[in-house]
Amino acid sequence: MISYRLRCAAGHGFEGWFRSGDAFDADRAAGRLECPVCGGRDVEKGIMAPAIARSGAKAEEGHAAPPVPPSRPQAMMTAPPAERLGRMMAMARALRRHVETHFEDVGPRFPEEARAIHDGAAETRGIYGQATPEEARALAEDGIEVMPMPNVPKLDG
Repeated sequence: MISYRLRCAAGHGFEGWFRSGDAFDADRAAGRLECPVCGGRDVEKGIMAPAIARSGAKAEEGHAAPPVPPSRPQAMMTAPPAERLGRMMAMARALRRHVETHFEDVGPRFPEEARAIHDGAAETRGIYGQATPEEARALAEDGIEVMPMPNVPKLDG
């Protein structure tokens, strides 16, 4: 997966995850990219700084890579609370829509499938599904990254 800093025509910055650079190009050409703040579909790659992890003595001396700037626009920080909530809900919806569009729903098989991918017994791919808190905790303890998806109401009625 590749993480790109993106920017819409209105200047809102946000982050997007793609399987490859070609996947970004295909999504952009098909109009599948959407700003989570304003819903604009004219999205471009923004200026990015590579995140390079350092190891050994230099990391211990505090010579870590410079931090990546926050992906949310400055307007988010100064907006009134109701507007911030609306923007956060829009971002949560956009995240959920992205996952549901680009990842495979494995349903209740999620813990087993995530473990199989991690162990190399299954094809590496983005998946989502259901897991109990105990199953998610066990995956995390084994070094398998999991994250709950935001549960936000749909706006279609």
